Amino acid sequence: MENIEWKKFLIPYEHAVEELKVKFRSIRSELLMVGAYSPIEFVVGRVKRVSSILEKAKLLNLELDEIEEGIEDIAGIRIMCQFVEDIYTVVDFIREREGKDMEIVNIKDYITNQKDSGYRSYHVVVRYPIQTAFGHKKILAEIQIRTLAMNFWATIEHSLNYKYKQQIPEHVTDRLKKAADAAMVLDQEMSEIRYEIREAQKLFETKSNVVSAILGHIQQLRVRGFHQEAEQYHQEFENIWILSDLQELKKLARKLREQVDDYDTYGTDKNRFSTD
Repeated sequence: MENIEWKKFLIPYEHAVEELKVKFRSIRSELLMVGAYSPIEFVVGRVKRVSSILEKAKLLNLELDEIEEGIEDIAGIRIMCQFVEDIYTVVDFIREREGKDMEIVNIKDYITNQKDSGYRSYHVVVRYPIQTAFGHKKILAEIQIRTLAMNFWATIEHSLNYKYKQQIPEHVTDRLKKAADAAMVLDQEMSEIRYEIREAQKLFETKSNVVSAILGHIQQLRVRGFHQEAEQYHQEFENIWILSDLQELKKLARKLREQVDDYDTYGTDKNRFSTD
């Protein structure tokens, strides 16, 4: 591999990142669709730049033909979670896929074993199968799982390492360590009140869904020609919305659904409709 065709070399890594992002975003979507809590907040991914690959190969004293097995994070995705507890739930999701569509090669728990710098994250290195136009290949990919606080700190540290070429001044390092401690306290506090946070988020989601249903039914009435009834219902909705009364919103949603169902049963008989 003395003269690597970098574009061709990176193709399976590009595919792996895209496929892994889809897999974990799908887990989030499926859980939310059935009204369950998702430990996954969002997912991002990237393939290392050639310059970064060469720098890491030099740092690890690797020859070019050792890069594929020697560098574990050429392909990488990052899964963000709200709470530390969610991280381990996501790890369980990954373990359940072991031997199915990926193979776990290495695990690095930098949450339990925080780095001296203050870095915290959970890394799972997997061997992932890819089919390309050039054939079948299994490549290494790294899945990083973090809270939002961990990610904020790590992003700042990464930028500073880039600026100072891994030689961050001591006074900056000290501040970074204090910031890492503060981020850990934040995560701990959020974990303490996670039940209240999740209940509040669930309430918000429920209210959003009810409002969407109401507005959707009102729009159906308009489309079907029941403009007067639609306006009356819209005024009723606005009056309830001002009071922010979820139970009354639910009642209105049920009443509207019954009216629309009546339309489906009885056709265009406007006399069937009444807002009394």
